[in-house]
Amino acid sequence: MAHLNRVLAQRLMGAQGIDALVLFSPEAFVHATGGAPGVATMWRQEGAVAVLVPADPDMPETVVVSDLFAAALRRGSHIGDIRESPIWVEAMTLTALDPDGDLASVFGDVWDGRQRPPGNIRPETFDPAVCYRHLRDALAEKGMASGRIGVEMSAVSANGYPALADALAPAALVDGTGICRRLRAVKSPAEIALLRRAVSVAETGIVAVRDAIGPGVSRGDLAGAWAAAVASAGSGAPMTGHWEYISIGTDPWGGEAVAATGDLVKVDVGCLMQGYTSDSGRTFVVGPPRRVQTELHDALMAGFEAGAALLHPGVALSEVHRATQAAIRGRGLTGYCRGHFGHSLGTGPGTEEWPFISAGAGTSLEAGMVMAFECPIYVNGIGGMIIEDQFEITEGGPVSMNSLPRELVAC
Repeated sequence: MAHLNRVLAQRLMGAQGIDALVLFSPEAFVHATGGAPGVATMWRQEGAVAVLVPADPDMPETVVVSDLFAAALRRGSHIGDIRESPIWVEAMTLTALDPDGDLASVFGDVWDGRQRPPGNIRPETFDPAVCYRHLRDALAEKGMASGRIGVEMSAVSANGYPALADALAPAALVDGTGICRRLRAVKSPAEIALLRRAVSVAETGIVAVRDAIGPGVSRGDLAGAWAAAVASAGSGAPMTGHWEYISIGTDPWGGEAVAATGDLVKVDVGCLMQGYTSDSGRTFVVGPPRRVQTELHDALMAGFEAGAALLHPGVALSEVHRATQAAIRGRGLTGYCRGHFGHSLGTGPGTEEWPFISAGAGTSLEAGMVMAFECPIYVNGIGGMIIEDQFEITEGGPVSMNSLPRELVAC
C-alpha cells in the first residue's frame, strides 16, 4: 500500500513553485508506490529506481523500476505508468512451454525480440541513463519538459548529479529533499497502525527480557529471550525484522557481559512491520537499585516528563529539546548535553528519521507524526539507562503507543 499524500504534496510543492517531485531513495519509492524497489537499490545510488510525482494530484505518477520487479509492482501498486530499466539479472517468462522441446525452440520467443530488444545487453548493475530517459519522456508527456522539478537531492551523489541535470535539461532542478521528508514524516492511518503493532510486539519482547533478568544471565541470554518472544508474538503479523541494543553492567558497551546483583540492564529495542520500525527503551536493575542509580533515573524521568508534556502540534522541536535538557540538568546533571531527544520513525535505512528533537531543529510538530521520544545516558562505571516511548502526535496532544511502566524496575 502506498502512503504518499498527494494533497499534501500539492500544497508543499505549490508553496515552492515546484511542478513535480522526483524520488530516488528506496524508502521514498516504497512510500510512494507501495511496492518493492528491488535489488538494484542495494548500493543506494541514484538512477536505480525513480518516482515522478506531479504537483497536480489529478495527474498520474510515473515509476521507473527494474525489469525484474516490474511485474510485481504492476500487480501491487495503484500506479499504472510503470517503465522498466534493465539490470544485470537474466530473467524471463516462458509461454506455451514444451518440456520436451529443444532449447532453441523453447527459448525462441525470448531471443527473437518479443521479450528482448535487438542487441540486448545487460548492464553490470543498472544504467542510470535509462532511468533518466524515462523521466525525461514522462516530463515531456506531462507538459513539464521545461518545468521546475524538485529532486530528492539527499539521494543523489555529487558525482551523479551532472548526468541527471544533463538528462533532464531544460528542466530546472531544485532541492526537493525537504518536501520528501515532510511527506514521510506525517503518517497515514495505515502507517500509524503498523507502528502501533510494532510497539505491541516489541513490548512483549521487553517483558520477556525483564522476566529473564537475574544474576548469572548473559547479554546473549537476554537477546535470545527478546528474539524468541517477538518471533512468537509477531508470527501472525506482517513483521519484517527486529533489532536490539541490550547492555548489562557498569560498562554500557560491555559486549557479552554476565549480570550480577546491582547491575543495570538497558533495553533499547524495536520491531519492523512491513519495514516500519518501532523504537522503545526501558531500564532494569538486578536486585535493589543503589542511590546513584535511582537518582540518575529520576533525572532522566524529569526530562522525559517535561519534554513529553510539550509534544503538541505547533510546538517547535527545539523547544522540546530545551525543556527536556533543562529538566535533566536541574536534577543535578548540570553538564548533561545530548544532541537529540528523539526522532521520527519510518522505513529508512536506520531506526531514526527526520525530524529530530534537537536544539537546532527548524520545524515544529504536526498532527499525524509519530515520534520516538527518548532520554538516555551512558556512564562507564554505572551503565546505560534509557526511557523511550513512541508517541502519535494528534490534534489533542501526544498519545503514547507504549503500555509498560517507565520506572526503574528491580528484577
